[in-house]
Amino acid sequence: MGRFSALSELRNYPSAIVGLGIIAFLVSLAVYTVIAIPYDDALDKWRGGEQWRLYPVNASPVWADRLWGGRAPETQVISSRDADIERESFEGGERLFIPLRVDYQAGDFPSEMTVFFDADGHEREPFARLVWRTPDGREMPLGGSRIASQDRRSISQDRALEQRLGLVPHIGLLATPDSEAGAARVQTGEYTLMLDVIVFQEDADFQAELVLFGRVHGLAGTDHQRRDLMVALMWGTPVALAFGLLAAVGTTITTLVIAATGVWFGGWVDATIQRLTEVNMILPLLPILVMVGTLYSTSIWLMLGVVVALGIFSAGIKMYRAMLLPLRQAPYIEAAQAYGAGNTRIILRYMIPRILPVLIPTFVTLIPTFVFLEASLAVLGLGDPVLPTWGKVLNDAQSESALYSQYYYWVLSPAFLLMLTGLGFAMLGFALDRIFNPRLRTL
Repeated sequence: MGRFSALSELRNYPSAIVGLGIIAFLVSLAVYTVIAIPYDDALDKWRGGEQWRLYPVNASPVWADRLWGGRAPETQVISSRDADIERESFEGGERLFIPLRVDYQAGDFPSEMTVFFDADGHEREPFARLVWRTPDGREMPLGGSRIASQDRRSISQDRALEQRLGLVPHIGLLATPDSEAGAARVQTGEYTLMLDVIVFQEDADFQAELVLFGRVHGLAGTDHQRRDLMVALMWGTPVALAFGLLAAVGTTITTLVIAATGVWFGGWVDATIQRLTEVNMILPLLPILVMVGTLYSTSIWLMLGVVVALGIFSAGIKMYRAMLLPLRQAPYIEAAQAYGAGNTRIILRYMIPRILPVLIPTFVTLIPTFVFLEASLAVLGLGDPVLPTWGKVLNDAQSESALYSQYYYWVLSPAFLLMLTGLGFAMLGFALDRIFNPRLRTL
């Protein structure tokens, strides 16, 4: 059976079609991620970029709430750049009236309320007084204070306001007038945060942003550090596929070449390779990687190098040797020798290609093995400290007791992608095994 005719048989195996579809989806996601979110941008977002402060803490995905008919609020950002600012000049400064209007229609209260101020370039600190106006006309003074160049006012943590309202501030400010602790109901409509700001210089630049942090965010939610988990889920795809593919290619090719070299030369060369293989087979891979990560470095590229190095003299050498031994005395090998073919040519051009079709299924199913290995190291706290990966997300979820806190999305999303990767390659590999393995081939 020719190689192309064998591969054309894949259409007869529904599992192979599904596996190819899953792999195509993962590869497409990896390519899109690298293009849409360049490496430096991904690291900046994961470490805390410009938008990091505007994300809620431990927010679940939007679709999970909407799927069950919920109306949980998303984050709303109201900037003074979009407000109609009134100015009153006086000798030595200005008085600014900045209305920050909020159209609140969600079915639940926000998780936090914060005002961010930007007063760069002011010789004297401005003074701002805050007043909250509700849709039914009530006014609630929130106090005033001096504003530093980059300042923030966390309304949710204002204990004096909480005692005055009898409710947590971000609940009490948006609750109906008859609400009581434990039974507060959200009041929808247009709210206004009025900023009465005095700046001590004319034409001074003063910016403010009111942020009502939501309880849901994006497609994947956020973690305890306000990071968008979608960044890690997307960038975890190219990292996982690259690690699995490079490790599988590196170990398979080197192991195959070494096995073929031992079979061809025989004698002490073959004996040495077999003894090294037997010694290496009893070495535990995962504990060695844990030791390297603990004592030296957790760089993903160092781990990849160690995996390939330990995989060279793996148990696969004995399997390849059993396949290659009958070929050593094959007539076409003797003919090649008669025509003057050298040892390298015989090994690389005549011996190895003969067993490559049989090894394709093994190679395909080997890729998710290394993907799971990388994730396992990250879950154990030995993942790359820089890259956002699926295993790193699981490790953070474990550290923060996500399951006990009912943040199921934090665990299920990366776990689903890991299982999807294993399923895709396994379904394709098993189908290829039935095609290329003569003993499993359907007559």
